[in-house]
Amino acid sequence: MKAIRVTDFGGPDLLKLQDVPDPKPDSGQVLIRVKAVGVNPVDTYIRSGAYARKPNLPYTPGTDAAGIVEAVGSGVKHFKTGDRVYTNGTITGAYADLALCEQSRMHPLPAKVSFAQGAALGVPYGTAYRALFQMGRAKAGEILLVHGASGGVGIACVQFARPLGMTIIGTAGSEKGRALVVAQGAHHVVDHRMVDYEKQIMSITEGSGVNLITEMLANVNLAKDLGMLAQGGRVVVIGNRGTIEINPRDAMAREAAILGLILWAATDAELTEIHAGIVAGLENGTLRPVIGHELPLADAPRSHQLVMEPGSYGKIVLVP
Repeated sequence: MKAIRVTDFGGPDLLKLQDVPDPKPDSGQVLIRVKAVGVNPVDTYIRSGAYARKPNLPYTPGTDAAGIVEAVGSGVKHFKTGDRVYTNGTITGAYADLALCEQSRMHPLPAKVSFAQGAALGVPYGTAYRALFQMGRAKAGEILLVHGASGGVGIACVQFARPLGMTIIGTAGSEKGRALVVAQGAHHVVDHRMVDYEKQIMSITEGSGVNLITEMLANVNLAKDLGMLAQGGRVVVIGNRGTIEINPRDAMAREAAILGLILWAATDAELTEIHAGIVAGLENGTLRPVIGHELPLADAPRSHQLVMEPGSYGKIVLVP
């Protein structure tokens, strides 16, 4: 089979398409024929060698894929050959024609959901669910601010929050992105590139502030986030690329919480909850992943450049 291989840590040019042997499922494992692969920012951090978790070299990147079950190992009870599935983890890597997975990391993909959309679920929608419900304690009637709402995680946050009954303010840096955020269900949209954009957000809340913020770039926004919180407000830090100086009094005065999130810390029970919620949302139509770019597998280096560029729009997927 064809697979992207990384033999050393470094830049995107190290992603090479190579021929490798087909994997075979062992007990409790499922082999899927990959139809689409989700590209996530964390894939670039791992490839660069900057992430805390480093795979053994050489390796095939990726956790998120969607496809059709090719074969199952002994003891697999919930999947059979021909099933449509998506993954939130692989054993052999997702950037490939075939991917080997533990059955606990496989989930049914409804027929009305495309493979590209299925590949957009694992990290983005898993992160959004964990941020809103497991970490942020989101409640109906609260005001939610989604920073970077036009990206994969941001769109997922908007789609999860709207049927819950939250009032949603989304930010995006492009006109196209802002239109997308409104189309996905946000009540208000703000250009986060504007000077003093936080004043516009406070005006929307009539001065009361927001109850919950999902933060995609804390090293840029966190200081302003704290000043926009309502009493008892929470900021869930999903993304960060550096350091920032904050005034802790802004948190103290509001008895606010800054919560860090890492999806890999979710327990098996929490992951079961997350993906039960995702599958239900796919089935009832409230979750609708938006695909921004579809690229051939050989263009993995380009996908790693695109996923880190500002002005994100939807999800980037690779197609073997």
